[in-house]
Amino acid sequence: MKLSTRSKSYMIPEYNLTGDLLSFLTCNLQYRYQNKGTLPPSMPVQLWFGEFIHGVMEEAFLKWKHEKMPFPWDWKKDIRPIEDMIDLRLQVRGLYPPEEHFFTINHPDVNMQIEDLDERNHKKLASARAEKAINIWGPHLFPLIDSAELLIKGLREMPNYDENTSRSNYYGINGVIDVLSSIKINKTKKQSTLDNYNNRILEFLKKDPEFQKKIDEINEEDEYEIIIDYKGMKRPPMNYEKSDNKSWLQHEWQIQTYSWLRSKQEDSKPIIAGVIFYLNELVPSKEDLFAIQQDLHTNLTDIPRNENEYKKDIELIENWDEDLKVPELSEKFKIDRSIRIININEIEREKALKEFDNVVANIENSLIKEIKGCNIQDSWKANADERTCNACDFKTFCKKHKAKNKDFNIP
Repeated sequence: MKLSTRSKSYMIPEYNLTGDLLSFLTCNLQYRYQNKGTLPPSMPVQLWFGEFIHGVMEEAFLKWKHEKMPFPWDWKKDIRPIEDMIDLRLQVRGLYPPEEHFFTINHPDVNMQIEDLDERNHKKLASARAEKAINIWGPHLFPLIDSAELLIKGLREMPNYDENTSRSNYYGINGVIDVLSSIKINKTKKQSTLDNYNNRILEFLKKDPEFQKKIDEINEEDEYEIIIDYKGMKRPPMNYEKSDNKSWLQHEWQIQTYSWLRSKQEDSKPIIAGVIFYLNELVPSKEDLFAIQQDLHTNLTDIPRNENEYKKDIELIENWDEDLKVPELSEKFKIDRSIRIININEIEREKALKEFDNVVANIENSLIKEIKGCNIQDSWKANADERTCNACDFKTFCKKHKAKNKDFNIP
């Protein structure tokens, strides 16, 4: 009797929008070591804060939903217990807070309770940002939330598919929408509960000409969706052609791709806009303020554009020295910089999908090179910007970093 041979195993590679695609764009080689090599960064400050602020905002929404607590919330009584809960969850996953950014009581050597906390001493940067995010955006964001932490998935054809070398003819793409908001059109056209509530997010959307044009084209009683995403970072430079920071463009690709993935789900409604919150802007650190100062000097930022409107803030930033305390900027300046509107349309959506197809093609090419025996640093490019490169754990043996140091005669 002739025995049949086992067919070749078939695997569809799965890529996450932030964990894979945006990470790869930050630096190919760093992505290989951290994501494929499972070598976590030794001091994951941005990773920790991103996970922290997402968790805090989700738990704050659930608390508001069940208890309907009026704003503003007290940091020590209402917000700090949420922070400690999220801190404990992250520590279980091996993510520990940076000491200068967050005071943890979830540590064997710290014998303290929430009641023992001194607000003046222990409300550090992460806590200050969490409090501002909840009290500034919570009253306007939470009433709009239809779903939080919504997992979305899709399937796309593998770019540059070759039956002899490609791992699969398709690839999976997934992501998690931080907030999905479903709103009736008449809530933006006529007086409604939300209008009377003076919803700041809807006001920002109404001021956007492209958004208003789409609203006018939709039937009166229809519903539309808005995708909302939190970023634990400052607002990136807008003029990415003159900067080595491409985050501005990549964040738009992310929202456009989220909209495509969401549109494939049966219960989806027309998605006409995305909103990104850059939460570091509410309480900028010295490092953030220095970056904002540089963006102003090199004309890389979209806010502020109107010098008269933000005259005092611009003067404070331009006259600020790194050795001095961070100046107290106006609430309007910080709020305006913390929100960004992304208009959803088919042309931009297709561009974003093509860009991520190219990213997947590059990841797959690097993987195949390595599988065929090519060494890691020849298979994966080191292409980070200077800030990422300087903070990287792998710079001691990175060819790019060594070459840069050699150029500048650094031993």
